[in-house]
Amino acid sequence: MTMSFGAKPKLLFLFQWFAILIGLASTVAALPVAVLSFGCYGAAMFLGRVRPLRDAYEFLSLAYDRVLDRLGQKVLRDSRDTPALRLMVSLSLTAVPIFLIQLVLGKPRLLLAIAFYLSLYGLKFQRFVRMFSASHVEAHRRQGYFSEKYDKVFGRYLEFFLGHLYGNIPELGRTAHVCLHHRENSGPDDTRNTMGYDRTSRLDFLWYLSDNIWTVLGLAPYAYFKAHGDEKNRRRMLWGMARYYAYFGAVFIYDWRIGTMFVLVPLLCMNFINAITAWVQHAFCDPERPEDYFANSVTLVHEVDFMNEGYHLCHHHRASLHWTEMPVHFERIRDRMREAGSLVFRDLDFMGLFLELTLFRRMDVLAEKLVPWEPMNHEQRLALLAMRTSLKTP
Repeated sequence: MTMSFGAKPKLLFLFQWFAILIGLASTVAALPVAVLSFGCYGAAMFLGRVRPLRDAYEFLSLAYDRVLDRLGQKVLRDSRDTPALRLMVSLSLTAVPIFLIQLVLGKPRLLLAIAFYLSLYGLKFQRFVRMFSASHVEAHRRQGYFSEKYDKVFGRYLEFFLGHLYGNIPELGRTAHVCLHHRENSGPDDTRNTMGYDRTSRLDFLWYLSDNIWTVLGLAPYAYFKAHGDEKNRRRMLWGMARYYAYFGAVFIYDWRIGTMFVLVPLLCMNFINAITAWVQHAFCDPERPEDYFANSVTLVHEVDFMNEGYHLCHHHRASLHWTEMPVHFERIRDRMREAGSLVFRDLDFMGLFLELTLFRRMDVLAEKLVPWEPMNHEQRLALLAMRTSLKTP
């Protein structure tokens, strides 16, 4: 990236130290948000034991779903995308008004900041996971979610509007993810590849987290398109970066305290959570075939899988396939997955994979959750996982 921008090599030292500081700041920013999210999840589970409260919630939730089902039939290109519509409506009725109220009041309010974080990330980070999945799907749609009648107003509503609140720069999905990540498939030229890191090392994750900020800020994808002479996508990235940087600067000029609490913290959290996702989605590459996405894309099968995000290999194989069709496609490509040695885990989501693989380094747990293509004992599973996280590549 430094060479692509024409910077002198000696500036690399400054780039690296800035990235490390941002990596540490991302960790510090994400911790209190995580405590708030998981703490409120625990409180919700406790209140859920009170039957009248639980019944009232279920009644309202079902009524809300019925209204959105009818709305989805009218405004969406494909009514199967109603779960994404529910997320967009929920964020528009919570995070957006809270942010606007804070701007009107001027002086930062701690309770508003807490409500804002809960509306963005939800309990146990579930809303962020849904936002990530829905934005991911939207990025691969040429016209987004909405039908022609509503597309002019709400086109790419998640990435180009609500994404600002999360610190997600426009064009990171439609351009950087689709035209860079899916072109490189986490190979050596991918700005998000993890092959140079020990995926079982917490220290290596810190280095990866630090480097990830250049992707989150749009600079690394911009440098990639510039180096490859892709003028169309370079201009797209530049325009997306300019839009977000203008938003970032405007809020800080208005009030630096509001900018810190409502803009900078979400950006740092985006860097942290985004790095976790990229870290584990292609964590188990084959040292003999590091560029084979059939080998390096992990599949996670679990009960709560919003928009089938866990079928990551299926998505790389047929990115245009509707998310509801991923489980069927998984069955279609089982033979090729077996030949490539694709790794499949059960009862595990991406956050759980990160915790077991890198934070706690409990390979025994991963070995138990691994679904091998051929009969394997526990020691053989451990050896396979060790080999697939090795740094020794040709």
